[in-house]
Amino acid sequence: MADEPRVVGVFLFDAFAPLDVFGPVQMLGTLRSHFTIELRGPEADAPVSSSSGERVLADRAWDDPSHLDILLVPGGAGTRREVSNERLLGALRTSASSVELVTSVCTGAALLAAAGLLDGYRATSNKLAFEWVRSQGPRVDWVPEARWIEDRNRVTSGGVAAGIDMATHLIERLHGRALAERTATALEYRWQPDGDDDPFAALAGLV
Repeated sequence: MADEPRVVGVFLFDAFAPLDVFGPVQMLGTLRSHFTIELRGPEADAPVSSSSGERVLADRAWDDPSHLDILLVPGGAGTRREVSNERLLGALRTSASSVELVTSVCTGAALLAAAGLLDGYRATSNKLAFEWVRSQGPRVDWVPEARWIEDRNRVTSGGVAAGIDMATHLIERLHGRALAERTATALEYRWQPDGDDDPFAALAGLV
């Protein structure tokens, strides 16, 4: 398995935030020998609309039993509805039980929390929606001042663009700092490798 690309399952839902998805997808998908991207939605081969109106075809359904190595949950306005979607939450629980890493961007952490997948873990999320996200997981150790947080095999990030930093950190965790830096440079992206460097918590009045 070490020689095979890790399969990254990105769980889509209507009104997902596009940069939450395609920032990490661009970063990880650049390394096609290391990562394979698989978009999952309510139904296979069916369109899912982002919060900006773009429509994306899902490769597989949420509850498809095929193997994943990394679970990635984006945020977006749709999370307000999906925290009550037991089918999605159940699919996340099932997938999380066998993957190597469980990750989220922005308010995607609310979905992980609602599924019980962050209980007992440190986690962060979008700063402007932080109190709502916190309400979805009272047994989560929520950290307001963090660009991204790694706690064992849970990796969560702040809002939207912070997911790109988190994805670059995943490259570093799995394949080393040099490859992470080369990938960020190739995309002309100024990576923030320090997960504690977060000016947005103060701007949102959280600290």
